[in-house]
Amino acid sequence: MTLNLRSATGSSTAYLFPGQGSQSVGMGKELYDNSEAAKAVFKEVDSALGRPLTDLLFNGPEDALKETVNAQPAIMAVSLACIKAMQEQLADSDMPTVAAIAGHSLGEYTALAVAGVLDISQTTWLVNARSEAMQKACEENPGTMAAILGLDEMTMAEISHQTGTYVSNVNTSEQIVISGGRLAVAQALDLASVRGARKAIPLQVAGAFHSSLMEPAQSKLIDAVDQLQFKDPVIPIIANCTGKPLTSSESVKQELISQISACVQWKRSIDYMVNMGISNFIEIGPGKVLNGMVKRIDRSANISSISNVDSILRLRRN
Repeated sequence: MTLNLRSATGSSTAYLFPGQGSQSVGMGKELYDNSEAAKAVFKEVDSALGRPLTDLLFNGPEDALKETVNAQPAIMAVSLACIKAMQEQLADSDMPTVAAIAGHSLGEYTALAVAGVLDISQTTWLVNARSEAMQKACEENPGTMAAILGLDEMTMAEISHQTGTYVSNVNTSEQIVISGGRLAVAQALDLASVRGARKAIPLQVAGAFHSSLMEPAQSKLIDAVDQLQFKDPVIPIIANCTGKPLTSSESVKQELISQISACVQWKRSIDYMVNMGISNFIEIGPGKVLNGMVKRIDRSANISSISNVDSILRLRRN
């Protein structure tokens, strides 16, 4: 199944797709029950995975849903189901046209399907390969992550250098995520507090994502990427690693391979879109984490979210 979206020159809107951590038991159930188009997405994802992810998604248990191999395709499925439900429920004139799209970490894979780089089954297969490779890397190189609030990127780079940790996400100017071995991250949290961090929060994650500890997963991802036929994006995807648009299939491949062990430059991505003239950001999928980040980056931005049929119907023009 493909999504058949197109970019619109002059649009001031962007779609954003959330990453791992936004999952919760029951997400997407309302879409499944009220949209045949959304239901078809969930069934296609189950078929591509060869297992009943939808049952786990709707019924739990929560601990199983949190596992990387389940959380990543589950979040992707809900976001893509939202897009298909939007196409089903809205007239062409009501469907928001976009100048660009971006996804946070895993969300960048959702963007592949939305931009026509891969179809839904191919995207599901690739996300599954990525999540399995990452989970294996977590077992081989145990680690963790933590969010630091109130310190800038330069200060956090210094702390990471001193403690042997990695800057993994620059979400806003003062919300930065680090990763590394458990002891190293604990030392970095202590040092961040000494340097004046407003808050230092250990994250409940399976490993040190977006760091060198994920390099064992990189070779497996390269093998997976090489098995698929990528198309050029029909909508510019603003890249996690560079904060600049991906416009060719080759640039997309290089981004995916780099991204698994590189820092997510989310603030840079949002800044780029704002400078493009984008002022409306629609978060599509579970949660509203990205909306909060956007508002901290640009207070003048208009934010909204799509996670169920009711939120879709509010887009209809009266």
